[in-house]
Amino acid sequence: MLLWAAAGAIALGFVIALEIAARHHGAPGPITTQWREAIFRPVSGPLLYASMALMMVVLSWRQRAIAFSVAVGIDVVFALVRLPFGAAQGYGNGALWVIIGVAVLAITRRTGAERTLMLKGVGLGLLLVTGRKTGDAWLLITSKTKPEVLDPYLVVADQALGSPSWVVGRMVEATGSVGHNVLDWVYVQLAVAAVCAALYQLRHVARDGRFPGHHLVRTFLVIGLLGPGIYMIFPVVGPIYAYGVEGGAFAAANVWPETLPSIGTPVPIPFDEITPRNCMPSLHTAWATAIYIHTRRSPRPLRWAGTIWLIATLAATLGFGYHYGLDLVAGVVFTLTIEAGMRALDRGWNRQVVQFVAYGTAVFAALLVSYRFLSVPMGDHPWLFGPLVLLAMASVIYAYVRLTRRWDRDAEAEAGKETETAAVPGPRTEVKADTKSKSKPKPDSEPEAEAELV
Repeated sequence: MLLWAAAGAIALGFVIALEIAARHHGAPGPITTQWREAIFRPVSGPLLYASMALMMVVLSWRQRAIAFSVAVGIDVVFALVRLPFGAAQGYGNGALWVIIGVAVLAITRRTGAERTLMLKGVGLGLLLVTGRKTGDAWLLITSKTKPEVLDPYLVVADQALGSPSWVVGRMVEATGSVGHNVLDWVYVQLAVAAVCAALYQLRHVARDGRFPGHHLVRTFLVIGLLGPGIYMIFPVVGPIYAYGVEGGAFAAANVWPETLPSIGTPVPIPFDEITPRNCMPSLHTAWATAIYIHTRRSPRPLRWAGTIWLIATLAATLGFGYHYGLDLVAGVVFTLTIEAGMRALDRGWNRQVVQFVAYGTAVFAALLVSYRFLSVPMGDHPWLFGPLVLLAMASVIYAYVRLTRRWDRDAEAEAGKETETAAVPGPRTEVKADTKSKSKPKPDSEPEAEAELV
């Protein structure tokens, strides 16, 4: 409980700091935007209902039915109130009200372990919603504090991978509106997909009265917390902004995805104060990779969904021009390093974990340094640097698989020992009869008595 309280205090301090920073730049922060959704039309109704579903893992089925019905009822009331005023319709207010209501119920009507479990569920649901708002605040700060972007470096260095954004961009354009709409839905609803995977992992929380040692939501939130810090170190807007129509007057050229721009010596270029510098690393790739990892031990439909979501997310990030290929490589390394560290909190830190986290961090840092300072050699010698970049990513994947398999073997060995211990019977106790007072001697066992009779 003390750990949860410390984590909550740190998260609250971080959100307050972002609120202050956002207001300094003339925009509402995460706290303001979140509380506005209690009354006004929410920006993302599916996310709010997904957050409520995440919170409801601590409730019984009867309580879940009541909570869902109340949320829908509140949304209907809000829709009826907005109707005569001609306000834009939406949904999600009810889900937020239910989450807050469960928190009040836990504090006022529950005690002990039940109260603690309900508050953990509320905190988990609110963290997902607040994480989205803090992410928006982070993106605003990157656009206001980083007037120059490093896209030219990535355009040149990305030639080592064959400039995949330009290739996939033309492929997505060839699919027309159908392919575009499908990929756009997958890209936007990534958080909802994560909740679906997490709900399977957390399905026994209400029954067991506790959360599992590690689950997807933990990794998902840490990725969102640390990723924007890298944005500040390596600000990039993406090809569709720097070299496409979305960049407007600030675009260096309007050639994406038809023609690869010709760049001699790359230099930082100025950009507007609106477009987020949110490319390096690709957090959508990072989150989709985390979903893929956490669905490997789920039922087959979830495993297929995790695989399809990862592939579709990679296609969308490249095909919409939001990322370069090198962003995706960095995102995979970023995720595996964080995932190992988060799992180690449950499994325990040892030499192998420390070595892997250090190695993943070193590879991630080496990739960023190479993108920035070796971009020209990477572009000039793609047959050398392309395989090196992919080999670096593959080495992290291989090390992660080895580490997790070792954990699995240890877990199986521990489970086997517990099974053997439970199967071994306890010591047998033999009850000896008192032959002197309670048993009669048999006639054929008394030779001395027979001698006297003779």
